[in-house]
Amino acid sequence: MYQILLVEDDKSIREVIADYMDEKGKDTMRLTLAEDGRACEGALERQTFDLILLDVMLPDIDGFTLCRTIRKKDMVPIVFLTAKGSEEDILWGYGLGCDDYIVKPFSLATLYAKILAILRRTKQENQKETITCGAIRMDKQSCQVFVKEREVQLQNKQYEILRFLMEHKNIVWSREALLNHIWGYDYIGVDRVVDNQIKKLRSALGEEGKRIQTVVGRGYKISDA
Repeated sequence: MYQILLVEDDKSIREVIADYMDEKGKDTMRLTLAEDGRACEGALERQTFDLILLDVMLPDIDGFTLCRTIRKKDMVPIVFLTAKGSEEDILWGYGLGCDDYIVKPFSLATLYAKILAILRRTKQENQKETITCGAIRMDKQSCQVFVKEREVQLQNKQYEILRFLMEHKNIVWSREALLNHIWGYDYIGVDRVVDNQIKKLRSALGEEGKRIQTVVGRGYKISDA
């Protein structure tokens, strides 16, 4: 039974989504409701969730801030549900580490399909011992990295960055997010350490290093394309 947290201050929207999910996913998922940021934080303290549906414009703590806080501790999939549909807002949401960004109004059927797709993908990724991106292959059990058949020697932080990016392909991660996940949220230092490690990682990967892309003003992502 998947545990899903819905954070939405509009009671009517909250109830419509809850009713639909209860009907469609009654045998596969259980929905917990939170009407604002404080309620969200309280729910996260009490239990763990497999996915969070997060409104952006909440009355106390905005969804972007909540996402940033959650990402310091947890990689639970986050889907933004919001009326803020500008390209700038969407890119900002992905930069904070969301898994999808859905602009209101939206189809409940589409929302449900996206939720199932993200849950299936997350489950498969967690079960995989070997992950790939282009010609890069990582064995998570032995902590070895190969480009084609050549083993690549990486320093610890470079390996952790590469693993994190490969486990979340095509998602843009800001320097702040990478610092929080790789160095820890209590890290004291400059964020340029991320740039330096990315530069060394690209060099170590040779031609395949180009798969680690810089998104100007946002951060980094890795892609098969």
